[in-house]
Amino acid sequence: MTTNEHILESVAYLNSKGVDQPEVGIILGTGLGQLIHEIEVLEKIPYEFIPHFPVSIVDFHKGQLIFAKINGRKVIIMQGRFHMYEGYKPESITYPVRVLHALGISSLLISNAAGAVNLSYKKGELMLFNDHINLLGGSPLAYNGVEHLGNRFVDMSAPYDFSMSQRLKQTAKSLNITLHEGVYAAVLGPQLETRAEYRMLKILGADAVGMSTVPEVIVANQLKIPVIALSILTDVCDPDHLEPINIPDIMAQAAKAEPNLILLFKSLI
Repeated sequence: MTTNEHILESVAYLNSKGVDQPEVGIILGTGLGQLIHEIEVLEKIPYEFIPHFPVSIVDFHKGQLIFAKINGRKVIIMQGRFHMYEGYKPESITYPVRVLHALGISSLLISNAAGAVNLSYKKGELMLFNDHINLLGGSPLAYNGVEHLGNRFVDMSAPYDFSMSQRLKQTAKSLNITLHEGVYAAVLGPQLETRAEYRMLKILGADAVGMSTVPEVIVANQLKIPVIALSILTDVCDPDHLEPINIPDIMAQAAKAEPNLILLFKSLI
């Protein structure tokens, strides 16, 4: 169970490594790591060295915390995240968000790779979340003791920060970057969806589907951290023309679209 004492121990360790008063937190998703080549890195800290931090077991998730400067502002970046399909509980997945909050971040930017349920979207494009559907079967707030970390009954009527979203859309327009806006469905995985499941997600109102992000957004809202999230759309989920999963192509699409995501994040910061 996550406690304030655990969080303070993690923060004390990170402070001892020079992590001091970051303004912005960034969570990078599957195949997304090019950002670290565009910033002034101050410190890299593997997750396994941070007290009470979970450790990612997914091959394409680096698993390190990066303290850096972007355009003169201090940021702290999670290069690699955690998933329920790895066997982690939602409260463990979101522990890093609580640590980033305790370190002092005032906003949180999240990215992931997702499949396009909305068939008007194309591979390699970006989608800004304007809402989500939690189909993970759990919540990072559903355990005894969470009331010591914030309000248990968190309002989710507007989970994504309107001001940051508007600025990001304006920036995308000025840079001529295609940025869709839609609803993200979070599913457990790790298997991909069936044709029937893709049809169901479309009926439910989802525009994209993935296996992450929503737990972190819920905790960000509990902690009142303004948050936005973007998906790089790595595949098209057309139930009538469904092709077998192609992991190398998914990773290639993520790498292809990531420069646009980096431009947007850097401009927003």
